[in-house]
Amino acid sequence: MEHVTEATENYLETLLILSQRLKEVHAIDICTELGYSRPTVSVFLKGMRKKGLVEVDENNHIWLTETGRAIAVPIYERHNTLLKLLEQLGVSPKTAAIDACKIEHDLSEETYQCIRRFVNKAL
Repeated sequence: MEHVTEATENYLETLLILSQRLKEVHAIDICTELGYSRPTVSVFLKGMRKKGLVEVDENNHIWLTETGRAIAVPIYERHNTLLKLLEQLGVSPKTAAIDACKIEHDLSEETYQCIRRFVNKAL
């Protein structure tokens, strides 16, 4: 699998979360969730379609491809694991969510696996 940028990971993770919450996901849902303009999201989605990460049908419903899902699911799992750890340490839920989003992209696999094991044992 090719390396994707942090921005791409954020879009894929957002699409995964929205697809769990909504019956159909549209670009406007992504705009609302991320606080980005419609043109910004449209351009980014076009690039992700070319890379085979998302598909868009004739009704403009957006969904993850298998490749996109293979990237989004581990990122979302990282986010949730880090969120649990930060909240357990006493970080407020709002700050924990913001910080988990920042950390999830830059953490080495080794460090993440150690954190995951710790969280699974301790919490």
